[in-house]
Amino acid sequence: MSIFEGFFQEIDALWTISSVRQPLHVLGASALMMQVAYERPTNDSDILESHAIAEDVRDALLALAGRGTPLHKRRRMYIEFVPNGLPFLRQQPCWRRNEAISSTLKNFEINVLDVVDVVVSKLARFNANDVSDIEAMIELGHVDHRALLSTFRAAMDFTVGQEDRFPRYITNLNTVERDMLGVGETLIELPSWAG
Repeated sequence: MSIFEGFFQEIDALWTISSVRQPLHVLGASALMMQVAYERPTNDSDILESHAIAEDVRDALLALAGRGTPLHKRRRMYIEFVPNGLPFLRQQPCWRRNEAISSTLKNFEINVLDVVDVVVSKLARFNANDVSDIEAMIELGHVDHRALLSTFRAAMDFTVGQEDRFPRYITNLNTVERDMLGVGETLIELPSWAG
């Protein structure tokens, strides 16, 4: 049993708020580790805050499995909701149902963000953990250059409020192309609406 499976199974066993099965959308390093053979230390399971999750459900999940809860202390893992407009994502990112975990749960369906979408989202912050996650996904053969470019452009076209950071995102993409994928840097033009 994976650490994530045990974590979500305990949440599922303690859940009393609703009998309707709740979709949870996991992103970040947790999403990578839940779909490919990859592990690194992490203490959170970021879940995208979406319209699919009612406010009372979100609040109950945070009370049950948020930072500082008994479950967090026991499992050394917690849920953290990320506001919908914050991650650098395309309008319709690719979510993959985690069948192995979802099939063991009564109250939740676990969906993980596709590897390439996670890689693109990590180009925004691009800290040491992000860089090592991206390198690992490339080394494991999960990042196609064309898919990376297409997803990056779609995220730029959709993301509002981060336009002043786009040049840095492009620089980070070019670093990945040059230093990790071993291909030439792509000239990316800013969207006309971004000024």
